[in-house]
Amino acid sequence: MIVIDGVQAQHPADLPEDLIRASCEELERGGIVYFTGIPLQISEQDLGFLRAQKQSDAAYHKNIAYRPLQDRLTGYAGEDEQRMQQVLRAFSTQALDYMRQFLRPYQFDVEYASFRPLQEANRKAKQNARNDLIHVDSFPTRPTHGKRILRFFTNIHPSMKRVWKTGPAFPELARRYAESSGLLQQYRRQRTGRDWREALAGMGLPVKVHPAYDQFMHGFHNWLKANSEFQNDPSHPITEMAPLTSWMAITDTASHAVLSGQYALEQTILIHPESLLLPEQAPNRVLEALAS
Repeated sequence: MIVIDGVQAQHPADLPEDLIRASCEELERGGIVYFTGIPLQISEQDLGFLRAQKQSDAAYHKNIAYRPLQDRLTGYAGEDEQRMQQVLRAFSTQALDYMRQFLRPYQFDVEYASFRPLQEANRKAKQNARNDLIHVDSFPTRPTHGKRILRFFTNIHPSMKRVWKTGPAFPELARRYAESSGLLQQYRRQRTGRDWREALAGMGLPVKVHPAYDQFMHGFHNWLKANSEFQNDPSHPITEMAPLTSWMAITDTASHAVLSGQYALEQTILIHPESLLLPEQAPNRVLEALAS
């Protein structure tokens, strides 16, 4: 983990290049860049509004999503949709501007922002949707085609820590489990030839065909969550994110679970592979090497 003073971090353009490079390399290896404060300007009024939300615990309402490119809010179950959209728009705009300045080696695409209002501890969810099980991130409906999933998180709870459990980074997990899970064999078949989904799509049937990489990552996400021996490994460390702090992680490489915490903001981007500093650490390159 790289820790950056929150006051210093408020002006990312002034941060030294060696710190920026070290931070990006730490992220690409599966580490965390942690800010001891929130390096954004979020008003007390907006914080109070977010903390007052009483979101449904239904699975389809676990997060409130904001899509910056469409200026669209989804998943909100409250009474002031316009205000919620304004607050998340302001957060997303600031977070993206900050990431452009801090993550200056990278080219990236803009993804969703979200507000996570529910207490993570003991939250009811289906196994594949549980945040308290260690996993690497994958988008089941939006293929990344090998782009890296980087997330900027902010704990806006005034007094409660956000507690993560972390596991090994993706390269180690893949070397340990890709073959035994059966997913590497499936990846080899899909990478080199048509599978049944492609055959059905070729016949004109409405079957979604995702790239072999994205199918592996989604399957690995689910397989890790279902592996009780892996989940119960006592060597997995606990990391506590203090109230009113922020952090970044590339979550397709940093295996993680959220054990507890409430009221978190998050902005996601997708980093272009050609702009990575350590491309050999990227999951798609690791998979290619294992499958060869």
